[in-house]
Amino acid sequence: MMAPTTDSAGNSEDAAAARASLETLRTEIAKAVVGQDPAVTGLVVALLCRGHVLLEGVPGVAKTLLVRALASALELDTKRVQFTPDLMPSDVTGSLVYDTRTAEFSFQPGPVFTNLLLADEINRTPPKTQSSLLEAMEERQVTVDGTPRPLPEPFLVAATQNPVEYEGTYPLPEAQLDRFLLKLTIPLPSREDEIDVLTRHASGFDPRDLYAAGVRPVAGPADLEAARAAVAETTVSAEITAYVVDICRATRQSPSLTLGVSPRGATALLAAARAWAWLTGRDYVTPDDVKALALPALRHRVQLRPEAEMEGVTADSVINSVLAQVPVPR
Repeated sequence: MMAPTTDSAGNSEDAAAARASLETLRTEIAKAVVGQDPAVTGLVVALLCRGHVLLEGVPGVAKTLLVRALASALELDTKRVQFTPDLMPSDVTGSLVYDTRTAEFSFQPGPVFTNLLLADEINRTPPKTQSSLLEAMEERQVTVDGTPRPLPEPFLVAATQNPVEYEGTYPLPEAQLDRFLLKLTIPLPSREDEIDVLTRHASGFDPRDLYAAGVRPVAGPADLEAARAAVAETTVSAEITAYVVDICRATRQSPSLTLGVSPRGATALLAAARAWAWLTGRDYVTPDDVKALALPALRHRVQLRPEAEMEGVTADSVINSVLAQVPVPR
């Protein structure tokens, strides 16, 4: 009697091919951006988790270039919005426009109707316009004139911002920050990396022409779908789940914080650790996976007490202290 056929082998092959494609993203992005491997990994993790990413760094550290290189290496529709003080919510979401030929109002979609939205310098626009992305990021739809309109799938917001102490910035409200899966800090490059950057520019590299730099699409929607299915099969033990909960609950008891991590933050940390485990070739999550994603998944979800901030305490130092105190499951 012939044994019943299954598609498990095919699924595993699709997952392996998807992982290989996503790993190739690093190589493609490196053609335009020197270093910044943690940020590239964070962007890939966000894609796998259907999450969004906030990139923070001083001007001139290639935040925008990083997202543009990612978009060029993916076969996805992408749009860019430069956030400015005079930007209106309808400039992002779209609006109803009166058509004189039909004597009717028709909806003209805004740039948010895309797969990868680059929200450049998001904290240079007032809170009213910042909040225009809330529904899009959480519900993956936009409501205009009472009618909800679904966004394409996949949908990722990659927002860049300058540190809040810089002139002309509007700090993002807590509700908006909590919508981002990860907050990635983009540091200044090392001396060697900076020499590499200048050498490339001296050789004719043009950051406005990524095609000339050799960046080509290496992954697309099918790869993402196969990868997401594989991530969903990654095992999470009860001990790991409890470990994530204990970390987040410990932040709520920290004397340095007025606001700890919410249950949404715990869910985000677990999802990110799961995706990272799969990317590294495992089908189960370890405590090290949780620790590796704790800072980018939680740093923007806590609020420091003013006195702690004056003493030089940072969100990262508080989270590192919590990680050192919470017992690690064996």
